[in-house]
Amino acid sequence: MIISRLFSRSVQGLLNYRVIMSTFAVVGMLLLGFLLFAQQLKEYISGIKWPEVKVVDPGRPGVPPSDAIVLFDGKDMSQWVDGDAWKVQDGCVITAKKDIHTKQAFGDCQLHVEWTTPREVKGSGQGRGNSGVFLMSLYEVQVLDSYDNSTYPDGQAGAIYKQRPPLVNVCRKPGEWQTYDIIFSAPRFDEQGTLTKPSYITVMQNGVLIQNHFEIQGATSFTQAPGYTAHPAKMPLQLQYHNNKVRYRNIWIREL
Repeated sequence: MIISRLFSRSVQGLLNYRVIMSTFAVVGMLLLGFLLFAQQLKEYISGIKWPEVKVVDPGRPGVPPSDAIVLFDGKDMSQWVDGDAWKVQDGCVITAKKDIHTKQAFGDCQLHVEWTTPREVKGSGQGRGNSGVFLMSLYEVQVLDSYDNSTYPDGQAGAIYKQRPPLVNVCRKPGEWQTYDIIFSAPRFDEQGTLTKPSYITVMQNGVLIQNHFEIQGATSFTQAPGYTAHPAKMPLQLQYHNNKVRYRNIWIREL
């Protein structure tokens, strides 16, 4: 009986030893496999020496970012040529008499504009709350009362005038404030005046995408097809007077 027990324990010990050794072998193979895999897995490095990313304070809601150029803060139109032709009242400026443009010239930019058409509805089509935001004084994003107001699609609010209708109509009711957030890439010309890169524009109206990296076909015209003519790399921003009392406020721009 004693011999049988000793033999049984010896056999069990041998089995336990084999299990332990097998476990070590499996773990060893897994570790070896991981080491071989780790040797093959190398981090991709682009090799580009990027400059340190600039820190910009985004500002509180309704406040421009810290690197923005404020073009109208509700009080001061000194950034505009002929700005005194428009009337500043109750924190906004009302279109009158003539178009105005900025004293400073801009090219690639991010532009924020808030606008509203008259609460009292008069006229229809293009005769209702008509104005426009002209990038580089040439490329127009249409401003219009397009709330329950039928007109040609490439002439309604948010259109790249006479070139591209907005993707959707997100106009608020007359008298309610609306926003345009515009990303604009200026065209490029070579020394001979030949276009080498067209202009592109993205527009958000009231937080909704209405123009998605649209390739502008050329300068805005009411009577002619759009086309490019060589011009400086930077030109003033223009706001249009179109015989309607449109109000603007909180206008700022960031050079890109």
